[in-house]
Formats: sequence, structure tokens, C-alpha cells
Amino acid sequence: MYEDLALYINGEFITGGGRESQDIINPSTLEVLGKLPHATEQDLDNALEAAQKAFESWRHSSPMERSEILRKVAQMSRDQADEIGRNITLDQGKPLYEAIGEVKSCADHADWHAEECRRIYGRIIPPRQPNVRQMVIREPIGVCAAFTPWNFPYNQAIRKICATIGAGCTIIIKGPEDSPSAVMAIARMFHEAGLPKGVLNVVWGVPAEISDKLIRSPIVRKVSFTGSVPVGKQLAALAGAHMKPITMELGGHSPVIVFEDADVERAAKMLARFKIRNAGQVCISPTRFYIHQDIFEQFKDTFTQTLADIKVDDGLKEGTDMGPLAHERRLTSMQQFVDDATQKGAKVLLGGEGRDDQKGYFYMPTVLIDVPKEARVMTEEPFGPIAPLVPFTDHQEVIQEANSLPYGLSSYVFTNNLQTAHMASNEIQAGMVNINHFGSALPEAPFGGVKDSGIGSEGGQETFDGYLVTKYVTQV
Repeated sequence: MYEDLALYINGEFITGGGRESQDIINPSTLEVLGKLPHATEQDLDNALEAAQKAFESWRHSSPMERSEILRKVAQMSRDQADEIGRNITLDQGKPLYEAIGEVKSCADHADWHAEECRRIYGRIIPPRQPNVRQMVIREPIGVCAAFTPWNFPYNQAIRKICATIGAGCTIIIKGPEDSPSAVMAIARMFHEAGLPKGVLNVVWGVPAEISDKLIRSPIVRKVSFTGSVPVGKQLAALAGAHMKPITMELGGHSPVIVFEDADVERAAKMLARFKIRNAGQVCISPTRFYIHQDIFEQFKDTFTQTLADIKVDDGLKEGTDMGPLAHERRLTSMQQFVDDATQKGAKVLLGGEGRDDQKGYFYMPTVLIDVPKEARVMTEEPFGPIAPLVPFTDHQEVIQEANSLPYGLSSYVFTNNLQTAHMASNEIQAGMVNINHFGSALPEAPFGGVKDSGIGSEGGQETFDGYLVTKYVTQV
């Protein structure tokens, strides 16, 4: 059964009441899965009041209590991964094995925060006078407002929820209205794990209206957002106007550099498979492929053939490698990227079109060559299964190209030369540099970008930094 959709405010699941609602659509079949209620202004006021009231006690809760609840949710995530994953495939579209894998990996995130929240330490500063004691204390910042995207609905929500709860804060989260089942499952599990009412609240509605209401409220003391650069800048400006700290994980345009001494076959096959993960709707998806001229033909042939063998279909069907795009508007966007590139001289080696034999939002894996640097696909994040391949010869010039955009989230380097790997890791301007493999988004590692790609990190030992304030106490 598809997840029951509701608001979750002050420990209660709320539906009906004449609230506006929206249909939730399966992007593979266009079937209506359910109706999602939108929060009224009174609902938002109730959520704010509940979160503030809960914070007064939760901020003093034992780290052991927080850890126990997070561990329970981690185990429930593992136990219910098949069911939750199926619902993610239904409303988001990704293949079932990817959806189940997302849920299971998030159990590790909950476990990581369960451990780390027991280690939020302060420190003693040696005094200049023997009768003085100087202490530094880390305290929870307060009520947090979080906004999460549709492409990884479970992953992006549970990261913020676990960090908030583990730090001793309370949270109001607006999840993705297009793929809401994952956030509902998280709310249900925290409810069953015994989280006190008001610590977690889930609301839905028109994104701009909810974000404006929550961020302007004096109750909210911290804002966390994962999504596009333009929206992130708007929310950051609003939060800044009210002196509220932010964590922003925004878009990228991840460069891939395959040097002449790389294992070409391995790199091409790995990158092709990684490219079609979630139909390319991944903020760290490889999106600009710079291939050394000496190996360009070999890479191009292997990469294109690997993508040609990809099975594109309903994510619930056995053997599906790539599902549909999440929205109809994504189909239009993909075609605009391809049309712009071809009008400027690019050639389509593979794909470049949707599927007429499917009524869902399917777009085929696409490979472009002879792509000029002024093409939109080289300057704007496509967020879909499009891969432009560009040859290079000079190492320094390709690094300059990789750094030429205002984004700096993730990057990928393939080389068997230690000096080249060291140079690239030093010179590439990105929050994450992956060399010869894909190693980002682990619970124990920081995840975040630089430049327009964001502010702050999630995960790793930095995971609680955005949810704590530092207090200095000096006493005679």
C-alpha cells in the first residue's frame, strides 16, 4: 500500500478539514497515487508553537535518549526498506534497487548521528588566573526550518532530521510535494520510536509561501535547504535579513577529467553507470566530461556502448537500469538542452529524445560530442541523463575549464599518476574531489560545496556544526 499522506504536527497525523490538496503522480504510469494535504496558515502557526514548546525540554534531553531514538529509526529503516523503497519508486520514479538502497544507506546516517550526538563536547580553556574557570559550551540553536528536494526524498530529509534531533533542536520540515512518501515514512518511524511530540513536524504546501512564513517567524532560528541555486539564494537572502544561520546544499555542474594515463575502459563504464543513476537527477552527477585527446575515441566508444545497453523502463520492472524523469517539465528541459547544443554545432551520438512507446516521463541516455563551451549544457546543470564529451590536451587548461563556472559541489578525476592526482585534488575548486572512484555522501564524510554550490556541510564530524551555538562561560 502507498504511504498514507498527512501533515505531522505536535505528534499528530492530520488530514481532511477542508484543506487544499494535490494529486501525487507516478511518473512512470501517470497514475494518481494519492492526495497530499496542504498546510493552512493556522497549521504552520501550530507547528511553530509545537516546535518551540518542545524545544524548551528537548534541548535539555540526554544525548543517550536522542541516540536511542535515532538507533531505533535506523533499525526500522533497514526492516522496512523494501516497502519504503517501493513507494519511492512509485512517486519519484527511480529503479526499485536504487530506492531500496537509498533507504538502507540512510540507516547508516541515523546510526552515525546516534553515535556522534553522544560526543558533542565543549572544552576548558586554561585561565590566566588560578581562581578563574573558563568553559566553552556547545548548545542547540533552537527551532530549525528545513526544506528538502524530490530527487533523494528519504536521504535528504533524514540527514537534516537526524542532525537536528541529535543536536537537541526541534524541526519543521517541508519535504518534496512531488515525492512525499519517504518523509511520511520517516515521520511515522520517529513517532513509533517514541520521539516526544513537537520535536519533529512535517508540513506541505506551496513552497514559496511556506518558506516565507517559516523563515520570517522569530521562532525559527536556523534554516537548512537543499535544492537549486536560484531558490537557495532567495532563501539565504531572506534568512540573512533576519540574521539566521543557514546550511545550503545547492546545485552543481560536476566536471569529470579523464587523463591520458587512466584505465580508460574502467573509467568509461563506471561513469556511464553513475551518469544514469536516478536518471541523472543527482546534484553530484557527472555533467561535464573532459577526456584527454589521446584516449578520447576509446572512451567515447565504451561510454556510449555502455549507455546504449541501459534498460529504461518503469522502476518496478525487473532489470530496469534507469527510470523516468520525475516531472513532465524535465522532459521539456532535456530537449531544450539538446536542441541548443545541436543548433550550436554539437552532434548526438546516442539518445537525444524521449520514448514514444511509453506514456511516462522517459528520456533516453544521451551522448553529445563536438559541444562548444558556450552551449547551455556546458554552463547550466542539466539534471538529467545528458553527457557532453569534450577532448582536451593541456592539463592546466582543463583544470581552468573545470573551475570556470560559479559552481563547486563535486568533481571526478581519473588518472594512474600520483602527481596528476595530487595536482588535480589541490587545484579543483569543489567541496568534494573523487579520484578513480565515487566516494561521496557517506555518513562519516562531510557533504557540501563551495562558491554557488552552497554553504556548510552535512555529515562527518561537521554534521552538527550548523545546529549548535558556542557559549563562552567565565567564572571566578
